[in-house]
Amino acid sequence: MLENIFPIGSEVFAKVNPDLKLTIRKYLKRIYYCTISNDPSRKELVYYERELIPVPVT
Repeated sequence: MLENIFPIGSEVFAKVNPDLKLTIRKYLKRIYYCTISNDPSRKELVYYERELIPVPVT
């Protein structure tokens, strides 16, 4: 059974801030570690899978 539905490197939004595009950097023990897509030098953000929304493909 595949645990994580967002592969490393995929772009997502957080439900609490859908205007901020994030990139999955690491997945460890059911927690996603994300960087801000436009500014990867900023502090990492940490979310559970249920808190993330995939970026729609256009």
